[in-house]
Amino acid sequence: MRQLAFRLFSVASGASAGFMLRHRLLVVGIVQVALILFANVCAFLLRFEGHIPPPYQQRMWQGMPFVAVVYWAGLWGFSVHRGLWRYVGLHDLARIFWASVVSTAGLYAVFHPALGWINYPRSVIILTGLLSLGLLAGIRLSVRWLREWLQIVEPTARRVLIVGAGNAGELLVRDLQTNPSYNYRPVAFVDDDSIKQQVNIHGVPVMGTIAGIKRAAETCAAQEIIVAIPSATPKLMQKILAASEACHLPIRTLPNVKQLLDGAVSMRRVRPLSLEDLLQREPIQTDLQELHPLLEGKSVLVTGAGGSIGSELCRQIARYRPARLVLFERHENSLYALDLELRETFPQVTTQAVVGDVTNAQQVEAVFRACAPNLIFHAAAHKHVPMMEQNQGEAIRNNVMGMRTVGEAALAAGVGQFVLISTDKAVNPTSVMGVTKRIAEFLAQDLNGRNKTRFTVVRFGNVLGSNGSVVPLFTEQIRRGGPVTVTHPEIKRFFMTIPEAVQLVLQASVLGRGGDVFVLDMGEQIRVVDLARNMIVLSGHVPDQDIKITFTGLRPGEKLYEELFDGGERVEPTAHAKIKRAVGLTTLEGEGLARHVRELESLLDGSDPEKLARKLQEMVPNYNRSTCDAAK
Repeated sequence: MRQLAFRLFSVASGASAGFMLRHRLLVVGIVQVALILFANVCAFLLRFEGHIPPPYQQRMWQGMPFVAVVYWAGLWGFSVHRGLWRYVGLHDLARIFWASVVSTAGLYAVFHPALGWINYPRSVIILTGLLSLGLLAGIRLSVRWLREWLQIVEPTARRVLIVGAGNAGELLVRDLQTNPSYNYRPVAFVDDDSIKQQVNIHGVPVMGTIAGIKRAAETCAAQEIIVAIPSATPKLMQKILAASEACHLPIRTLPNVKQLLDGAVSMRRVRPLSLEDLLQREPIQTDLQELHPLLEGKSVLVTGAGGSIGSELCRQIARYRPARLVLFERHENSLYALDLELRETFPQVTTQAVVGDVTNAQQVEAVFRACAPNLIFHAAAHKHVPMMEQNQGEAIRNNVMGMRTVGEAALAAGVGQFVLISTDKAVNPTSVMGVTKRIAEFLAQDLNGRNKTRFTVVRFGNVLGSNGSVVPLFTEQIRRGGPVTVTHPEIKRFFMTIPEAVQLVLQASVLGRGGDVFVLDMGEQIRVVDLARNMIVLSGHVPDQDIKITFTGLRPGEKLYEELFDGGERVEPTAHAKIKRAVGLTTLEGEGLARHVRELESLLDGSDPEKLARKLQEMVPNYNRSTCDAAK
């Protein structure tokens, strides 16, 4: 029946589509006038109980032109003819109501006895208004209902359970029902609002609360879950994810409120639920007025430009229209890809890709002479903790000697500002990677104040999706069907998105006065095993059933938890709520630091690893090698 009606409707609408497009206003006007005249006849029939006396029949026919003109003018004045019937809503019905009220009043004035209409019943005037209102609104609602009833969704359409029966959920259902091309069928809601329980929204039932997602999904045979709560907090997202854990269903979501400000709620805006949605973090407030003078029209050099942080730094810097953006990177493939991306995305920015090594003093100095940078972001570093335990010399050469080389070149070239990207692993270090980054911090603070170059250190924790992080590893392990390997059930880490970290790095650069150590607010530490479970659920699998989680033991140099501040540091606020200043750290400096670094460099031949380790311990007394040793 429904399929047949759809075919007939399609044929009829297709045959008349051209004419309707050309003469829509004329057709709508004729239909509306016909309905009003019909309402007028029905009003007389009701007034006289089905038998209109001849004198009143004459009055009825004489008055019809006036009825048509008055109502046509009222409907035109309220633009009733402009609304599309298929999308009729409350605003359209309100316009019809007021047009009917005004037209009825106008008709009363026209048919007033003073103008000679002595035998025209006043009740007919009122009934005509009421019946016209009902007919004009009813035909529009009928067309909308018919079109929605005839919407044919393919049998293969994915059955969707929608979390959130608020405004966003209602708009999403409406969009799905009026656009069968999406090939999605909303089959149920879940919502924690008790008022919405056991009700239907556009024919879609609310089948319980968020805690009952699994039961609702099984009852309605859902194939996908869509979270339609743009204002959802990360805590609520965690609750939804936990309730969906055993469903074996992919989970998608609408963007948050901030992202939806520039667009309507629709299926086109729906995206997969991501780890970023689960981070308990507020949007970063960046002071654009301060960043523009820092970067616009300047020559900016980024070392380690091909890495996760370095490449995002380049992307965000390019938005501020620097005069020149120099990409310094030793790995040609990543450098090539980044250079190509920036040239396509920011054609107005001059980029210069340089394949080079930060430990090569001659090369670094040549680049500085050629490019004359005003600002340097030093992101080049070896950061993979276990691997650097097995390659201590390379960690020292790149992280320490590289910092010395680039820092001294910046001094010689008179660079305005130098920003060192550091890590939380530099605090109470237990790894070679961490201790080398702490020494790099020492070097930055020591070099500050020797001339006009301001050296700034920015320290933060793990970023989601960076090269060498657990996220790409877990993603690949899940793709292969598991197991997902976690070193320890209680291991915790700070996590931040790469764009967020870079935004704060740029903001910290504005705050730098020279010699500062800025620490980014990383929020709360997250258990890595919880991160693994969330990623498994987001992939549509059940942890420990579909994909196992196994524990492999702490790796060399690995901590159970991370720290952002050393015990000897004092924490001070800054002008930015998410950036703190570490003050009071006792550091190596001057000739003493230079001598230690030279001695460290002399040990890089690898002939005596133990002596090398002792030298690191001497330079950073709180370097705790016990964790490394215990893990071996």
